Amino acid sequence: MTAVRRSRGASPPRRGKRAGHRVTIPEGTDAELVVDGREVRLTNLGKIFWSESGITKRMLLQYYADVAHVLLPHLRDRAMVMKRYPNGATGKCFFMKRAPSPRPDWIELCSIEHKSGNVIDFPMVQDLASLLWVVNLGCIDLNQWYARCDDTDRPDYLHFDLDPVPGATFAKVVEAALVMRDALVKLGMSPLVKTTGSKGLHIYVAIERGPLQKEVWTFAKALAQTLAAQHPKLLTAEYIIAKRPRGRVLVDYNQNAWGRTLASLYSPRPKPRAPVSTPVTWDEVERGFAISDFRIDNVPARVAALGDLWAPLLARRGRFKLERML
Repeated sequence: MTAVRRSRGASPPRRGKRAGHRVTIPEGTDAELVVDGREVRLTNLGKIFWSESGITKRMLLQYYADVAHVLLPHLRDRAMVMKRYPNGATGKCFFMKRAPSPRPDWIELCSIEHKSGNVIDFPMVQDLASLLWVVNLGCIDLNQWYARCDDTDRPDYLHFDLDPVPGATFAKVVEAALVMRDALVKLGMSPLVKTTGSKGLHIYVAIERGPLQKEVWTFAKALAQTLAAQHPKLLTAEYIIAKRPRGRVLVDYNQNAWGRTLASLYSPRPKPRAPVSTPVTWDEVERGFAISDFRIDNVPARVAALGDLWAPLLARRGRFKLERML
């Protein structure tokens, strides 16, 4: 399995507007917006995407424009799996891997060869223009690869998806997250946490590139199963849904497998009131909050006040050497 990064345009990729510069999405039905010299065609701007709260496609695009300065560094140079909701949050969605054609010639591609020998050209979100282009296709949440395009077999973070099994409360998810945090810290890691925007929490650890995706997955599986055995009344690592004990929190390690994705940080989710997958501090986890506290209407102000709480996920220094554990 290999990946080759390609650019369709002759000019180098732009990096979007600087932090603090507001890009305004026009009112109306359709519009053409010029972003750093690139024309982005936006369509059906008045279409309702969240019917219960009246949130339109234009509002979704405006949200992404407002948080782009903290979001884009987490997306760049990674293949994007498009999860498209053409009829909004309550409509049917479908996954799309191949970059659609026709498309702007400045959309960069990540060409990934799969086990079948099939090569898929994924789009990459490199700047504000490509971010708005992807969202305009009906992508509510963004799902990028865990490894960068120059080596899609070697991720630079591992993660755990804490998902409540039926009968488990969000308070149990919080308890599970603190157990996971303590275990990871004991191993010498510096875990980061965010809401899923749905029912649970995501915990990520920045790692040095080196181990293959299968090795990262194997480590995550072993740790999840160990913690589930130590806390059988709280956690489960059972992958078969029918076998999961009721009222536990699933430590989902399997999303670390090659080609899997999770909703990115700062992604709105197709749930009532448009909650956002939002980075939080461990102090906030300990104090308590609700998933619905972080929404499309208030996360931009939070970002403006706190900056990117997940900046350590991008730092070159301080990344854990997972290969020492393998």
